[in-house]
Amino acid sequence: MSEIDADPGGKLSTSPTNIANPELRFEAKRAFVWAFVIGTIILAVYIAQSLLVIFGAMVLAAMIDGGARLLGRILPIGRVWRVAIVLLLTAAFFAWLILFAGTQISREAAQLPTIVEGQVTQLLAWLQKQGFSIEFKELQSVISGLSSGVGTVTKAIGGLLGGLTTMVLISIIGIYLAIEPKLYERGVAWMLPGHRRDAFFVTASRMAATMRRLMAGRLVGMVFEGIFTWALLAIYGVPMAALLGILTGLLAFVPNLGALIAGVLMVLVGFSGGVDMGLYTIFVYFLVQTFDGYVVIPLIARKTVDLAPALVLAAQLIMGILFGILGLFLADPLLAMLKVFLERRSEQYDGNRSDGAVITDGT
Repeated sequence: MSEIDADPGGKLSTSPTNIANPELRFEAKRAFVWAFVIGTIILAVYIAQSLLVIFGAMVLAAMIDGGARLLGRILPIGRVWRVAIVLLLTAAFFAWLILFAGTQISREAAQLPTIVEGQVTQLLAWLQKQGFSIEFKELQSVISGLSSGVGTVTKAIGGLLGGLTTMVLISIIGIYLAIEPKLYERGVAWMLPGHRRDAFFVTASRMAATMRRLMAGRLVGMVFEGIFTWALLAIYGVPMAALLGILTGLLAFVPNLGALIAGVLMVLVGFSGGVDMGLYTIFVYFLVQTFDGYVVIPLIARKTVDLAPALVLAAQLIMGILFGILGLFLADPLLAMLKVFLERRSEQYDGNRSDGAVITDGT
């Protein structure tokens, strides 16, 4: 007689959703967990670009929020008005940059590739005289091959979101987040179980504070490096001082790699005016970077985010290859948020151990 016939109630004692064997039930649960994990990873890879855009909007919102908080100390007005003032000041700066400096900067930007290429050619010629067999065409082909490879990966992952469209999306989402951050924070907490919400609010508060201070330090560093680079180069009469100052300021948003790229461009342009000017640009580069690294940044953000330079550089390389320029710019803030999250989890773990409680994911 079968198991179904032996059931006195006339009901099925076994079914695909009711496994009586404990071992089979355990294996089924484990298989479901693995399937869920693999599916989540596949989904994350598929929507990685969109998630990165959302995170970029959060970074922008942190900068706007920081400005609104500073205005709140001197202007007793509503948050919406303070956010509007920050946005108007930012728009006014870019309008001034385009209207008053746009012609000169665009002209210098058009000349920059020619100067850089000429200096690289002279450098290769000097290396050949020293016994190095280097062909400029070979170097050019290697650079173009690397660029095309990275471009292919970035294009495949980026999909329909081009550079301009991405910036527009980041700006719109970031402004909405900056106007009412508590609204979205409560919305995320509402989707969590009740016993996890207190821990979420603490973690979110620490992440927001860390992001604000990190971005404040980054913005101050960008302004300092841009202005002082322009001033010191203009005093000596280095060509393209304004363009180099703007590039140095913008690239200061990317630690390590940004300063290296700005320094290479500065030195190449400097040597186009002679050896003395080239040596002066090297002095300017080290002076600005040293003062910024040991005075400006430590006063604002060093105590907030202490990341190993090698770890930051590795994250930038990986994010840059996977997501292009957007990933390169957001690698450092993303790594900082991950550090805050892991520190918070470590505090919860230590607190549970000291209280003798059972550690669960909800604590």
